[in-house]
Amino acid sequence: MPGAPADTAREGAESGEREDDSIQSDEVSDREPVHKAELQAEEVTQAPAQGATKQIPLEDRRASVSAPSPGAMPPDLLGLASEDPEPNPDPDTRRGEPDGGSEATIEVRIEDLQVGDLADNTEEEIRKLQDIIWTHRHLLIGKGNALPPAAVGAICDIDVGDAAPIAQRVRKIAPRFREKVSDLLKGLLSAKIIRHSTSPWASPIVVIIKKNGVDIRLCIDYRLVNGLTKLMIYPMPLINDLLEDLDKVLWYCSLDMASGFWVVSMTDRARAISAFITPFGLFEWNRMPFGLKNAPQIYQRPIDNALYGFLRIPPAADQSTLTGLFKEGDPEEAGESSVLGRRSYIDDILVTAGSGDLLCDRVKALLEACDKCNISISVAKSFWGLKKVDYLGHRVSNEGLESHPKDLSALTDLPFPRTLRAMQSFLVSLNYYGLFIEDMAIYASVLYELREVDFAAFRDQAGCERVGPTITPGEDQQNNQATADPKWDEAKAAFSELKRKIAATPILRHFDAEKRPVVIIYASEWAVSASLVQDHDGTYLPVMFTSRTLKKNELNYGIVEKEVLALLRMLDLGYSMLAGRPIQVLARHSTLVWLFRAAGLQGRLGQ
Repeated sequence: MPGAPADTAREGAESGEREDDSIQSDEVSDREPVHKAELQAEEVTQAPAQGATKQIPLEDRRASVSAPSPGAMPPDLLGLASEDPEPNPDPDTRRGEPDGGSEATIEVRIEDLQVGDLADNTEEEIRKLQDIIWTHRHLLIGKGNALPPAAVGAICDIDVGDAAPIAQRVRKIAPRFREKVSDLLKGLLSAKIIRHSTSPWASPIVVIIKKNGVDIRLCIDYRLVNGLTKLMIYPMPLINDLLEDLDKVLWYCSLDMASGFWVVSMTDRARAISAFITPFGLFEWNRMPFGLKNAPQIYQRPIDNALYGFLRIPPAADQSTLTGLFKEGDPEEAGESSVLGRRSYIDDILVTAGSGDLLCDRVKALLEACDKCNISISVAKSFWGLKKVDYLGHRVSNEGLESHPKDLSALTDLPFPRTLRAMQSFLVSLNYYGLFIEDMAIYASVLYELREVDFAAFRDQAGCERVGPTITPGEDQQNNQATADPKWDEAKAAFSELKRKIAATPILRHFDAEKRPVVIIYASEWAVSASLVQDHDGTYLPVMFTSRTLKKNELNYGIVEKEVLALLRMLDLGYSMLAGRPIQVLARHSTLVWLFRAAGLQGRLGQ
C-alpha cells in the first residue's frame, strides 16, 4: 500500500548511475502514497521533454528491479517463470497458469501461514482460521515461487493518441555494474516477465546504487512516455479515508497481494510502448511495470471489482476472452453485498471483525472473491487474526492508530539538512504523519520559509561550521556574531522539536460515534491548529490533529477570524465523522461564542 514512499536519487556524472540517499516519503495533501513493490522489483519513473538526449533527473515515479548476485538469478524472481495465460482443461489448475500448475501450491506449507498469536488466540481459533485459508491454498504464493497467473479481466493498455514513437538512446553504465545489470536482465527473461523487442519505442534505464554501495536497482525512465499517455480517470482511495473507516474491533488481518502489478497482462500496443533500451539490447514487458502513468488505476479497478462485485466473472471463462471485462462484462446480480464493506489501497487489504466467527466469515468471503478474479496472496507479507497489524505505514489495533514509519531512525537520526531539497524531503516525510503531530505547522513554518539562497549561505564555511554551536572560548566573538544568524537557531530548534514529536507520537483513538466530539482550536500569528478529541473516562484523548500555516492575506486577520479558520479546517478534514453531530468547541477567546449566536454576520466572518 500501495502503498509506500518513493526514494530520491542523485544522478551520477555521464554514466546514468544514481545514488539512493533520500528519505522515503509521501505527500500529505491528499495522502495518496505512491505504491512500491516489496519484491524489490519495480518502482517507477516518468520521462523528460521530447527529443532530450542528456540524462534526466529521476523523479517520483520509476520502474525498477533489484539486481542479483553475479551469476545468480534474483532471489525474488527465482522460480517466477510463467508463460502467457492459456486455457487449461484441468479443473484443479488455476485459470491462466501454464500446464503443470503452480509450484506455489507445493512449496507453501500450512506452518508458513502467519495466523493468530497464542497470547491472544486459542489453538482452536487459530486452527479454524488456518483451515479456511488452507482450503484456498492455491491462492497462496510463497517467497521465491512462481509468478502468479494474470488476474482475470485486468489488462494494461497505453493510449498515446497519434504521437510518433520516441526512441531515446542508450545510457552508459559503469563497468563495475555491467555484469549485475546483465544478470538481472537474464533473470527477468527467464521468468518471462520481459522479452526481447523490436519496438520503435525505447525508454532508457538508470542504475540506482543502493545504500550498501554494492547492490543496484534498475530503473526505467518513462517520463517521455507518461507525458504522452492519456490519463485514465479512476478514483483512487485516499489513506485518510481508509483510516477514518476503521472501527474499534478485536481482530485484524493485513493482506498483501502477490507480485503487485505483475499480475496485470499487457496489450501488444502497451508492450511495444513499454520497451526499454539497455547496452545489452531492447526489451519490453509481458506484465505491467510500476513506471507507467495509469498503472495504479489499472490495478485498483479489478481489486475494487473483487471486493464489491460490480461485474460478474464467468466461472470457467478463458482469460484471453476477458480482456474487455470492464467494457463488455455483465453486471453482478442485485442484492450482492460487498465482501468487506471497505476499499483497499491497491494491493494492501485490511480485514476487520468484532468477533472470531465474523473474522472467519469475512476471510472466507475474501478468499472466494480472490479466487474468482485469479488474485494471489503473498504468504510472507500477510498476517491473519491478530489484535495489532501494520497497515499503510501505520499500526492498527483495538486501542487506536499509531504512526509506524518503516525506518524511524532515518528521521530521528537525520542531521540538519544542508540543501533545500533535503529539507523538503524531510518535511514531506513528516507530513505523511501530520495527523499525529499536534501543532506541526507552527513548528514547520520556520522551515518552510527557508530558501535556496539561505542554504547556500549555510553551506558556506562560516555558515556550516559556525552557525548554531556555542562559541568556543577564545574565538573571535565579533566575527561569530557577523556570521551567525538567529534564523538558523530557530530553524534548528524547530527541526529538533519535530524529530522529537515524530518519535513520540500518541495513539489516535478510533472515532466513537457514541461519544460527543470535542474540537480544540488554537491560532498564532502565522499558523492555526485544531485537535479532535473525545472523552475517555474523564480524559480527552486525541482522534486527529491538523494544522496549517496562514496565507499572506490571512496574516492580517484578527485572532477570532484565525480561530474560525482553524475550526473550518477541522470540519473539512473530519467531515465524514462530524457531519450531523453536535460538536463542542474549546477556544481561547470567548468572542467565538458570540460568533455562533450572532445573526446577519457581515464580511469575512459571515463568509
